[in-house]
Amino acid sequence: MQVMPPALERLIQDLNRLPGIGKKTASRLAMHIMRSPAEEARTLAADLAELHNAVKLCSSCYIFSESDPCRICSDPSRNRGVVCVVEGPDDLIVIEKTGAYQGLYHILHGVLAPMDGIGPDEIKANELVVRIRRDRITEVLLATSSTVPGEATASYLARMLHSEKVKVTRLACGIPMGMDIKYADEVTLARAIETRQESK
Repeated sequence: MQVMPPALERLIQDLNRLPGIGKKTASRLAMHIMRSPAEEARTLAADLAELHNAVKLCSSCYIFSESDPCRICSDPSRNRGVVCVVEGPDDLIVIEKTGAYQGLYHILHGVLAPMDGIGPDEIKANELVVRIRRDRITEVLLATSSTVPGEATASYLARMLHSEKVKVTRLACGIPMGMDIKYADEVTLARAIETRQESK
């Protein structure tokens, strides 16, 4: 005997497909939507339906945006000679929150993962080269994660850009602020030593 109404069960299944949402969380979210006023549910449904019509990729940096070029790419105050390469839009948001970077971005929408069939053509690597030549970029900051796929992607991009007239830098990795050195793992400590900088 089915206890849950089919429409509610379908919503739970839909929410369960989202990354990081398990069956229990999907059930809680569905129940919350069900208990909310019908107008809120209709607004949510309308926003979801409109999402793919309203939001596109910026043709320059490939972030999700309602305008093309996006706000960052069209901002005249940004340093137009420097491009920070990130894996996804979430990485851009985190870097922007620091307020420490004032250049432009290039979003790869993934990392190299040959075992999963993700090669250079599946990420925005070739588009990066086109952009460097077209926009006369002087520096490319590789800000991929320090995971194995992230490092492999950064190494691939560095080799690919070797023949271009552009300075290639890498986001420094190492010991987090406030961490006691004796608690750092060997890989993190080795990376911190490799990326050491001159003391000022």
